[in-house]
Amino acid sequence: MKIAIVMGSKSDYSVVQKAEEILLGFGVETETRVISAHRTPKVAAEFAEKAEGSGIEAIIAAAGKAAHLAGVIAAGTALPVIGVPMKSSTLDGLDSLLSVVQMPKGVPVATVAIDGAENAALLAVQILSVKYPELRAAVKEYKEKMEKEIIAIDEDFQMNK
Repeated sequence: MKIAIVMGSKSDYSVVQKAEEILLGFGVETETRVISAHRTPKVAAEFAEKAEGSGIEAIIAAAGKAAHLAGVIAAGTALPVIGVPMKSSTLDGLDSLLSVVQMPKGVPVATVAIDGAENAALLAVQILSVKYPELRAAVKEYKEKMEKEIIAIDEDFQMNK
């Protein structure tokens, strides 16, 4: 089980790192790269083309501003690609969100919220869980744990308000 995470800039790593942590928590191997759709287009194309052959089963692509990285990667592979639009200084990430979500017919990119790296990782794990039953069980446990935590918070809140 291996999921690649690509980011358009090293400055995206503080957000992307959260996806790595989620994936590692599920026992999924990660490969994290800095690849720019605009400044290293040949590298992006080669990465996309060779991803499946290197054992990668899904790709998370995080980028801001024009945010074409997820689309460029999706154009070059049959693997599922999940786009993470990054918050940018210009339009608070709305520009990134629109760039990632508005893909042309035939080049799908699943898109999560602005800076939504954790959900991108969880979605990638759920996609892989179709093939790996142990991941499906782990996702169910994760959701049960989350539910119990919220119930405990609510009970504490009700007692202390």
